[in-house]
Amino acid sequence: MITHSTATAPATARAVAPLARRQLNLVTAHQLRAARVPSATVAGRTRPGGPWQRLLPRVYLLQTGPPDERQRALSAVLYAAGPAAGDPLGGGAAALTGGAALALIGVRGAPRTPLDVLVRAPRTVAPAPGVRPLTTARWPATITVSGIPSARPLRAAADFAARAEDPDLVRSVLANVVQAGWCHPQDLRGELRAARALSRPAVRGAAAELVAGVRSIAEARARDALTTTDLPAPLWNARLYTPDGTFLASPDAYWPDEGVALEIDSAEYHYARDSWHATLRRRLRLEAHGVLVVSATPSMVRDAPAEVVAALRALLGLAAHRPAPPAATARGHEQLRLPFG
Repeated sequence: MITHSTATAPATARAVAPLARRQLNLVTAHQLRAARVPSATVAGRTRPGGPWQRLLPRVYLLQTGPPDERQRALSAVLYAAGPAAGDPLGGGAAALTGGAALALIGVRGAPRTPLDVLVRAPRTVAPAPGVRPLTTARWPATITVSGIPSARPLRAAADFAARAEDPDLVRSVLANVVQAGWCHPQDLRGELRAARALSRPAVRGAAAELVAGVRSIAEARARDALTTTDLPAPLWNARLYTPDGTFLASPDAYWPDEGVALEIDSAEYHYARDSWHATLRRRLRLEAHGVLVVSATPSMVRDAPAEVVAALRALLGLAAHRPAPPAATARGHEQLRLPFG
């Protein structure tokens, strides 16, 4: 005998197939009702061992395997958008933000959880497991990343900073956002001000570092160490050019009057032979044009800042007595373009 659930399986599959293709194999309870899928069918398919899963209240995953990161992120947006959203993928009612949105575009160190989701005021949405809705009247322009409505990196970074608890993580993630070229430091500071996040000391300090040119937590620690000394302030991440206009290098810190550079090189980027050779060649280019280089790792800056400062002090002292200045000209950093419309 053919059961009711077996008889309706092909019809159910046909009814939800367009939604499943468009929404990463996810559908909402409202969409299932609109597709005339009986509630008994939904209950049967989401029973233990059934072919569907209930990821969040009123959000279902139409597969037996575990969800991937994209599906988890979109499920949070579908949950927060609610049945009145019209098209929940349009970005007009709910959008991913914070660390999860930054992780989606590949910002290094950005936490994938919790899933922060903007909700357009005056609607409010109750938190769900792993999901933190944030009602806002300051609705941003949104983009679609891998099929998921998201706040632009500038807004996502500000929302992350306003809610993150770990000061070092705030410092690191904001630096990585700017370092990757997703926004300009001045624009980020303005967005942090609009989000009222600058009242937090860690956020205010991180924003000041970025405006000064610092682009990583290792550089921030180096700046902390240098500000307690009588050494002159360097340029951070300046671009150096030869006299004929050829790009030379962009050291982490550079003292243009003395021609001294600080390079902070992380071991994680130098496991590959080509990466290590590229680092050595960059140092050779700098030294060939008269730039004196102090090299350190992030752990040296963290654990032995006095030794790094001593090395810099020695080279700055030597440079002051050189007969000829270095053959390099420093210019400010350039911002990368945002590749989303």
